[in-house]
Amino acid sequence: MEFSGRKYTCNEYRAEMILLGLQKKLNQKNLTKEEKRRIKKEIKNLESAMGMV
Repeated sequence: MEFSGRKYTCNEYRAEMILLGLQKKLNQKNLTKEEKRRIKKEIKNLESAMGMV
């Protein structure tokens, strides 16, 4: 699979799946404020590493 003339790598797929998992976890109702803060920070860091931000 190619996007914009370059190959879509396994590492990119893995990062996207991790991001989706974190976003799903963030929507759980039983999280503490600290857990939510930590997950949001992980999401922000991953999005930055992926060039999304």
